[in-house]
Amino acid sequence: MTLPDTSADRTFQVDLRGLVDLLSHHLYSSPRVYLRELMQNAVDALTARHTLEPGAPAGQFGIRLYADGEVVRIEDDGVGLTEADVHTFLATIGRSSKRAERIAEQRADFIGQFGIGLLSCFLVADEIHVVSRSARTPDAPAVEWRGRGDGSYSVRTLPASARPRPGTTVTLTPRADATEWTRPTQVHALARHFGSLLRHPVTFDDGAASGAPVPVNPEPAPWTRPHPTPGARARALAGYGEEVFGFTPLDTIELDLPAVGLKGIACILPDAVPAGRRHGHRVHVKGMLLSEQAEEILPDWAFFVRCVVDAESLRPTASREALYEDDTLAAVRDALAERLRAWIARAAAGDPDLLARFLQVHHLAVKSLAVHDDEILRMLLPWLPFETTAGHATLDEFARTHRTVLVTSSVEEFRQVAAIASAAGLGVVNGGYAYDRELVHRLPEIRPEVTVSDLDPETLTAHLDPVDRETELAAAAYLARARDALAVFDCDVALRTFQPASAPALLVDSREARHERTRSQLAREQEGGLWGDILGALRQEAPRAQLILNQLNPLVRTAVTIEEPELARTSAEALYGQAAMLSRRPLRPAESSLINRSFLDLLAHALRKDS
Repeated sequence: MTLPDTSADRTFQVDLRGLVDLLSHHLYSSPRVYLRELMQNAVDALTARHTLEPGAPAGQFGIRLYADGEVVRIEDDGVGLTEADVHTFLATIGRSSKRAERIAEQRADFIGQFGIGLLSCFLVADEIHVVSRSARTPDAPAVEWRGRGDGSYSVRTLPASARPRPGTTVTLTPRADATEWTRPTQVHALARHFGSLLRHPVTFDDGAASGAPVPVNPEPAPWTRPHPTPGARARALAGYGEEVFGFTPLDTIELDLPAVGLKGIACILPDAVPAGRRHGHRVHVKGMLLSEQAEEILPDWAFFVRCVVDAESLRPTASREALYEDDTLAAVRDALAERLRAWIARAAAGDPDLLARFLQVHHLAVKSLAVHDDEILRMLLPWLPFETTAGHATLDEFARTHRTVLVTSSVEEFRQVAAIASAAGLGVVNGGYAYDRELVHRLPEIRPEVTVSDLDPETLTAHLDPVDRETELAAAAYLARARDALAVFDCDVALRTFQPASAPALLVDSREARHERTRSQLAREQEGGLWGDILGALRQEAPRAQLILNQLNPLVRTAVTIEEPELARTSAEALYGQAAMLSRRPLRPAESSLINRSFLDLLAHALRKDS
């Protein structure tokens, strides 16, 4: 038996208060966006009006804002709405008049695309009052629409005198809890904030009897204005960057991407920023401020600039507070990155003073770029500063005196060997900082006559001079006691001569070797368990650390003659501790304990000797 089909289409019931709460807490970042949405609707209406009347003079149609502390009102000379439009678009959540078929071909000319912007007014008011008159029908009457936060609305036709000219007026009576966003000074500030680059004239009136309306956007964007000379243009762009961002740019790069209608500037930061920290950029879409924190328009490595741009073709998200990640945005990001590369290339080719100032501040950003960009690598690697045994120098300077360049794998290894390697005539570069080791290894691509290799303990010790046989035999007993004392640290002891003579000892030990010895020790302690088996499977033969005593140092020459076993042991521990501290690597608890103990033992010995 077949049951009858009792299903029927239903209509969703919309809880408008719940929807407004959703918008205020999850879609929009702040109630202040209500004014942006009102201005945006007005701009889109003006755009449609110009489509109907393309011959109208620029500036004939505009936007007027009014706020006196009791109401907020915005008037525009836009295309307006008929009574049918009001029922279709204002009373249907999610539908936008910009989607109408008669203007579908101009859809890209509008900022808004989602048809929910008017609801943002409920963030500050319980009722929205709209009076509109259509420009499409010359004799159309004015239409009044009142929408309330409980989801109800009313529509009535008004005589033409209620709105003598085509356009729309939206009036809000703020709630008591929303006065923070509707005070006249705040409304004016928000209008300036969001609409300073709008292409239509916008004025503000606070209702004061003696005050005339003031322009919100009195000047167009500086990159759209003519300037008498290139120098005057550069100063104007830099001044605008300083006004917007609050710092004097190191330099200003003008941005122009005609394919997407993007114009603007990139301001080079005058101070260094932490690696990886990304600054937000000011992005306007068709003049309306979209976001002050748009990180996505530039790649990660470009953290040395802040941009302000105005674009035609970038697509906003539903909240219109960020950019939609699509192919257009990806293409813009790539094109702006290429503009930054071109600026670096021009500075390298024609303005070495500017390049030097830039690299002094932002060398880390350039290094991160050079790692992945062969062109930047070829242009700038010889200019980039590195820490070397000759002090801070560019690789080009360093390679002139060192045809073989050695590079350490960590900062602590460089600090261990820097003074001794310099005295031995070795050219060593600190490869422990971000990108440095990889970049130094690419130096032969730019300077084929230079050889680059990693510095290892064997390379260093091979450049230390051995002592004569008689001296080594005389010190054999002391060296044996020293090896016994330092066996707990897997450390061997050797006697050599090296400069500077003021250095009593050198501790040669790599981070990898220390990690391997720690793993081996843990494996021995956990022998028999699952964790011990895992560590044992990973175990390798770890190279031992080496404490190299300097026979040229007077203290070492005295120490190797000590015959008292305990004093010899204590002096060896003290020399190890001092060398470990000079390496500036983190000390293990056993090493810290050894340093304290050897100091106290030597102090006690000195006091006993004096008494």
